[in-house]
Amino acid sequence: MNDMKKRALVFLADGSEEIEAVTIIDVLRRGGVEVVAASATGKAEVLCSRGVRLVADAVLPEDEGEALRFAEEFDAVALPGGMGGTKALAADTRVLAVLRDAASRGAVVAAVCAAPMALDAAGVLAGRRFCCYPGIEKGLSGAGTFVPDAKTVTDGRLVTGTGPGTAAAFALAVLRALGGPADDVARGMLL
Repeated sequence: MNDMKKRALVFLADGSEEIEAVTIIDVLRRGGVEVVAASATGKAEVLCSRGVRLVADAVLPEDEGEALRFAEEFDAVALPGGMGGTKALAADTRVLAVLRDAASRGAVVAAVCAAPMALDAAGVLAGRRFCCYPGIEKGLSGAGTFVPDAKTVTDGRLVTGTGPGTAAAFALAVLRALGGPADDVARGMLL
């Protein structure tokens, strides 16, 4: 990475997939990225899809303008999947505004498993290649190009992944998109 430390925002909501959330946070931190896990629920504690409770580093401001200001300094915005969390994030106008803003300013925008649903709702999949949990693509707008049988897909600054079993590969792809030491982190994790 360059001399400036990269920063990543990871959104969490009740029903987020815990393996994906923790893996994204862990791998990026191993790669030297400053990660802020932000709850979009109005409270710091998030109840994940399998009953694991996570405590976010921050709570996303309720006001959309304040949420945009909160997120504007991040080099990446990442979303774990989990159907409950994904539906909550895809319905949250603050999250959608942050995703659109991040994409427009050239930040890395990343989503795994069901979370490309939120990217689609924000309009950032349009004209882009992506992957997701099998079957999720059938419910999307068709604005992007689904790549079947891929664990991860990187299309410019857009990174997508398929699910819990590919969470490490996805997180490494996000780290790589940030210019981080993905190969070194992978070796250290014995991947």
